[in-house]
Amino acid sequence: MPPYLAGREQEYEEFDRLLEQDRILENLVLTGLRGVGKTVLLETFKPRAIEKGWLWASADLSESASITENALAERLLADLALITSSVTAIDPASRHEVGFAATTEPKEVSPSHAVLAEVFRRTPGLTADKIKATLEFAWESLKAEEQHRVIFAYDEAQNLADHADKEQFPLSVLLDVFQSIQSKGIPFMLVLTGLPTLFPKLVDARTYAERMFRVMTLTRLSDDQSREAILRPIQVADCPVKLTPRSVALIIHESAGYPYFIQFIGREVYDVFIRQHADEAQKEVPIEAIQRKLDADFFAGRWARITDRQRELLWVVAHLERPDEEFTILELKTKAKELLPKAFSASHANQILASLAEKGMIYKNRLGKYSFAVPLLGRFILRTYKLPEATEAGAYSP
Repeated sequence: MPPYLAGREQEYEEFDRLLEQDRILENLVLTGLRGVGKTVLLETFKPRAIEKGWLWASADLSESASITENALAERLLADLALITSSVTAIDPASRHEVGFAATTEPKEVSPSHAVLAEVFRRTPGLTADKIKATLEFAWESLKAEEQHRVIFAYDEAQNLADHADKEQFPLSVLLDVFQSIQSKGIPFMLVLTGLPTLFPKLVDARTYAERMFRVMTLTRLSDDQSREAILRPIQVADCPVKLTPRSVALIIHESAGYPYFIQFIGREVYDVFIRQHADEAQKEVPIEAIQRKLDADFFAGRWARITDRQRELLWVVAHLERPDEEFTILELKTKAKELLPKAFSASHANQILASLAEKGMIYKNRLGKYSFAVPLLGRFILRTYKLPEATEAGAYSP
């Protein structure tokens, strides 16, 4: 966790507004590129929610959790059990005992994972019906303890997906369940964090998702906000390391306002300066060394997973006038004709972009435009990638 979060005041105000809902009419989608601070912001939401009387259940949504409807149900029950196991409730099994085994008085139990799983198992119907019944039972148990407002917060939620070929619809089930229980007045709120592909997937699964969610899109920090993110922790901690205006400006430029990169570069700068503390001469930010480490730690693994032809296409994107902004296939084709001896057809480019989207390198918005899904990927490509000689011959001269 960074020692200080700059430039997120508006997001805090909006989240606080959502916490004031008596009846849940809006859930939250927190989205943006990698490196904008989604996960960190989500973690800082937790104490704000708890302070206002909400309980908090959270996890990372791995791909395995969204393969089947039962896997999603298990994820929800496991997270909910951490909250409900400390309260007491009427044993649902005792309500169904008949004949000589019938009890005269209902038994009390703690709604542990085993108890929740038993409610799930006993409920007839589809998986969605079973989850709804289990959540309602948990809510009744919590309500008796006067702690019945729960936030289900899931990071990496872009991994959620329906699988029609396998007749498994975990994403649709999640939306159906929360839409249903919220319509009954149960204050269980859903907070999903993920890449920009997340919200379009929600709407594609269920059109009413557009009305279910308030979307917060995190973007890069401004120069002033970046400067605050760099300097405020040093000031608050009365740190012996002081950064010159030139060093601060260099960090702002190299990070491009992405909180992850501000923190990464800032940590490396601090470590270098501390190691050189005995030398009282003014120190310079070792930006080239930091870039090499960043390339190895952040970019190299992603770059290694793609093919040569995919790299060529991304190399072309990196040479667009504004590579960090949205682009169209037409813009890509036009630039490829300038730079490559063998350009991309529209259908081929579309296929490659779809494959890159699956690998998390590119994403497509609802208007059909594309963007890098990895921040500052264009700079990395220009800094480190050279076309193979056979491809490059006569194609491009800076």
